[in-house]
Amino acid sequence: MDGHAAGEPAPRSLRRRGRGQPRMNAFTGAFWRSGDPGFADAATARVFNRRLPSRRPAAVLRAADVADVAEGVRLAAAEGWRVAVRSGGHSWAAWSLREDTLLIDLALFTGMSYDPTDATVTVGPAVRGGLDLDPYLAGHGRFFPVGHSPSVGMGGFLLQGGIGWNCRGWGWAAESLVSMEVVTAAGEVVRCSETENADLFWAARGSGPGFFGVVTAFRLRTRPRFRELTRSAYVFPSELAAEVLSWYHVARHDLPASVELAAVGCTPPGSDAPVLTVDAVSFDGGPASLAALDSCPVVARASARTVAEPVDFAELQAEQLRGNPENHRYAADNAFLSGSASELVPALVPAFTELPTPRTFTVLGDFTPLVARRPPDMAVSLQTDLYFAAYAIGTTPADDVLSRAWLDRTMSRLEPHSAGCYLGDSDLAVRADRIMSDAAWSTFRRIRAARDPEGRFPGYLGDPAQ
Repeated sequence: MDGHAAGEPAPRSLRRRGRGQPRMNAFTGAFWRSGDPGFADAATARVFNRRLPSRRPAAVLRAADVADVAEGVRLAAAEGWRVAVRSGGHSWAAWSLREDTLLIDLALFTGMSYDPTDATVTVGPAVRGGLDLDPYLAGHGRFFPVGHSPSVGMGGFLLQGGIGWNCRGWGWAAESLVSMEVVTAAGEVVRCSETENADLFWAARGSGPGFFGVVTAFRLRTRPRFRELTRSAYVFPSELAAEVLSWYHVARHDLPASVELAAVGCTPPGSDAPVLTVDAVSFDGGPASLAALDSCPVVARASARTVAEPVDFAELQAEQLRGNPENHRYAADNAFLSGSASELVPALVPAFTELPTPRTFTVLGDFTPLVARRPPDMAVSLQTDLYFAAYAIGTTPADDVLSRAWLDRTMSRLEPHSAGCYLGDSDLAVRADRIMSDAAWSTFRRIRAARDPEGRFPGYLGDPAQ
């Protein structure tokens, strides 16, 4: 492997004769400085959101192995750069694009290895959850709750905690992390788990782009693959949104933990009128687990319905790919909500019925079983029983303006009811919000100060409202 893709100009050789000088052949992978042929493409390679910011790194390293990553961190220290990391490139805010940094691109870290002795799988951070890991595990009769969008890389997904399939019943994806391989701010390669470098392990499970290390491998606990999936979906015209959401606020408590449940606002293809869909997928619960959805008082006025029918996981993933198209411009935000129906529904209705672009969609997910139990102690520490997320999707800069104004209005209405946000759907540079509990934030800052005293990793883009 020569470290650069076919058709790209070969990067300049590295030469390092002293402090600040690159060393000849230091990397197996590819390296570009700003101004080199191929640098511009390397800097934005695999960035999913085409609403690209103007920020650019000082150099890019497409690492070929762990030794490259460690050498890259040491080079950054010698050059006076900070270190940014790209796993899958799917963050809405393009977290990996930072000024005055060495961008370490982990695109080549796509290995997967299943261990049948303990049902764990080890994956590289650039492995795509739905497109790569799920079919690999299916071949072993196993499952891991990957991100809903199949092209999301495992690195960012896990570091941000991971709201994956049926997070409502199975918990955060990060709860299933067994161990990790990490390159520290000092350029050392270490193993992290509950018993080894436990402080790094704690921080990695939920600090997202604020993590002060480069994770090069994740070892995950898998679960038996589901035997059957059953789906119910009810599509309502937007004028019924208030009644449906009020019912949803109560009825969600009657579904078992085997059911993933969401209310979705979107505009169907070929239509100019938004609809509200109550969508539920049961993992091995069968039709009986979805019976509570028939209690909606306006169910007879649904414009379409699917009642307890079998569904294939590949079909669900295909829907997600259609709903999250490539080569589009995204703006996203979210909130963990709490409050009565009378408080929340008036604030929520416009978010489901007044969408700024045809592809924009909103989601209100239920986490009732998740908050009913005590999660493990980790950086992920904010959650309520309702999760709202909005994804404004456009194709032009003019759409960006409409999307941003709509998101601002939407989040302003919800702010009085919000406990904070999920990093995976946030852009803290646009809207600051809480990302951890106060106790977890204090712990995080203490560990960061000890592990990265020079601030080699730049931290969050924008300031959390802690």
